[in-house]
Amino acid sequence: MCCPSATLAIWSSAWLHGAAASDDTLDALMPWGEEHAVVAADPGTAETFDVPVSGAVPAAPARLLPSLRRLGAADMRLVLPVPGDVRGLGGGGPFTEAALRAGEAMVLPALGYGVVPQPIAEGLLRWTVFPLASTVASEYTGLGEAEHGLTDAIRDSAGALQSLDVARERPGVRAELSAKLRSTPKLDWPPGTPGRALRVLQRAEEVGAILALAHADEPGGALSASAVTRRADALRPLSDAVRTARCAAVNEAVRVFADQATPS
Repeated sequence: MCCPSATLAIWSSAWLHGAAASDDTLDALMPWGEEHAVVAADPGTAETFDVPVSGAVPAAPARLLPSLRRLGAADMRLVLPVPGDVRGLGGGGPFTEAALRAGEAMVLPALGYGVVPQPIAEGLLRWTVFPLASTVASEYTGLGEAEHGLTDAIRDSAGALQSLDVARERPGVRAELSAKLRSTPKLDWPPGTPGRALRVLQRAEEVGAILALAHADEPGGALSASAVTRRADALRPLSDAVRTARCAAVNEAVRVFADQATPS
């Protein structure tokens, strides 16, 4: 459900605030890859986080957790950037470029760093820690606002597609949708993860699967170039709403664990 950065953000927050064991936190990453490696983008970051610099033999993710605690990481945010929308990444530079390529990142705004996952080989995921180019502006989307925004975007996009007469359903699409949802990694979440955040995340995942099928079905009944463009324009707000809902759900879970912190 969602992405590796979401798993790392929620579980590391739970661990930092006494709601999860380190072994469980590391095990939670396994659906995204049988092996995980951690490196830093530059020597200064490597020294700060006590992990090897990129190009050296990487460290296991178990090295990252103590560094987060030592550095006083109290907040982490999920960011799902796309071309034209790089909010939350702290400007340009290598981190923004890597996050855009991956389509995701975990940002540590108070520390001024970000972490980006990248599949390296079958079953191997490498996490790279980058310094932010500049301070990340404080942005917060409430869970209720994100949920309502997703509902509104579903309604508006459906209406727009109907008006374009390109919303026809192709044969077998329901079976394709079920198969796509079944193929997503089955993830565990820490005890105490807020139920509403998980419900919003699940709804966003379902809508995201529908969007993926819609994009795979392009032009989706559109018979002209202008109709194809209008179809894409109708789906774009829904894609934005899914991204917003995913980020809001993950960031709300992180906030709840921070507020309910117990002594470690």
